[in-house]
Amino acid sequence: MATVDVVLKGILIGIVASAPMGPVGVLCVQRTLNKGRAYGLVTGAGAAFSDLLYALVTGYGLSFLYDIIHNESALYWMQLLGATIMFIFGVHTFRTNPMKNTRNVSRNKSSLLHNGITGFFITLSNPMIVLLFMALFTPFNFMLPDMPLFLQFVGYLSIFGGAMLWWFFITSVVNKLRTRFDLRGVMIINRVIGSAVMAGSVIGAVLIATGIWSLH
Repeated sequence: MATVDVVLKGILIGIVASAPMGPVGVLCVQRTLNKGRAYGLVTGAGAAFSDLLYALVTGYGLSFLYDIIHNESALYWMQLLGATIMFIFGVHTFRTNPMKNTRNVSRNKSSLLHNGITGFFITLSNPMIVLLFMALFTPFNFMLPDMPLFLQFVGYLSIFGGAMLWWFFITSVVNKLRTRFDLRGVMIINRVIGSAVMAGSVIGAVLIATGIWSLH
């Protein structure tokens, strides 16, 4: 069951990290509309690889931090801080206007590799994603220092899988609704995701504060 727990948490983390429609999300939608679903999907795949890189940095950084912090109170406050950051992130996602992130996308398809690389570097250019992963890892008790190497591998692979599930889903929806989907639809997606993240962070904070959800 430990493996299943890690997989489910990893997939959820990957989806939550990828779902807000920032610059790379808007680019993925635009490329799906202008070039075809495959180009949107590889753009998302590039972003997913970048997310995986930041997840690795966050996971090993937190493992080191957990190793030197043995104070139960400090770990408790770290979890509450994570839930607070998630709430702020939810508010930001809800209020973000994706129309500001629009750019002219050439209909020249170029190569799939080129589209994937641009998705990777656009996501890589935002190191604040580390804060998002910290906020996700701590309440979920993800990547604790005593986690076996195999489970760590499964966890990170699950994060990538969750991110790819999201990009597969969004490109499928945009491709099927291409005659009716525009960038205003991205605003609706952001508001739904932002609301869900805010609600989840409040529930998580209550569970942590009451001791129902703890690091151990």
